[in-house]
Amino acid sequence: MKTKIAIQGVKASFHEEAAHKYFGDEDIEILECESFKKTCEMLKHGKADYVVMAIENAIAGSILPNYNLLRDYKFHIIGEVHLNIQQNLLALPGAKLADIKFVESHPIAIRQCDEFLSEHPDWTIKEGMDTAACAKSIIENKLTNTAAIASIAAAELYGLEILEKRIETNKKNATRFLILSNEIIEQKNANKASLSFQTGNAVGALANVLQCFAEQNVNLSKIQSMPVIGRRNEYDFYVDVEWKKQSDYDAAIRKVLKHTINFTIMGEYVKNEKV
Repeated sequence: MKTKIAIQGVKASFHEEAAHKYFGDEDIEILECESFKKTCEMLKHGKADYVVMAIENAIAGSILPNYNLLRDYKFHIIGEVHLNIQQNLLALPGAKLADIKFVESHPIAIRQCDEFLSEHPDWTIKEGMDTAACAKSIIENKLTNTAAIASIAAAELYGLEILEKRIETNKKNATRFLILSNEIIEQKNANKASLSFQTGNAVGALANVLQCFAEQNVNLSKIQSMPVIGRRNEYDFYVDVEWKKQSDYDAAIRKVLKHTINFTIMGEYVKNEKV
């Protein structure tokens, strides 16, 4: 039986590419979903085995609504994938740049290409559900005056021409994806963890927590704060930490527990070294 992977978007999207990079090309079935929330519902109700979810981009930054989904659904992070993201301008075969009046793509992809798009102020920019879905829409609806920002794979799958290659602002553009599961899956040789917690509002409260990691030689690779809904001046902190010695990490966690509220280990997994 094939492993079912829920992704936001359609085939030839970057989420599908991330799924294949993590799980391999065989024995997986991609479940296309119109929203990140729908992917979570699929996993929650057992219709999917895993979710692949983008969490941050090197240009556009953290995808904040997805942190809310991680909080609400309480899934377990079992892995991560980093992808180099190369964006291209796609259109119907035979179309020219002069024909284009509208450009459609996912809002994050649009932000990744701000510099290129600013060179064409007469274009109307429209946000869509997904990069590949916007490409698919052009061919299905025969949109002669519309281009999509999407991958080369999307151009090949849907039969579109590439008007401009590599239009992302930063050529080191990369996106990090999380692999989510309903079950805790122990990862041998885990060397990275995603944690969430709250602190008191006293002076130095957060600094005390961060010092616990530093004292145990545990590297803090990311920190993200999100307001606690309905509570003024209270925040959830989401951090990623990395370690070389398991004993250092274990000791750091014991220390951190004394300084935090609602502490949660969202996942312990193997760091993805290759981009």
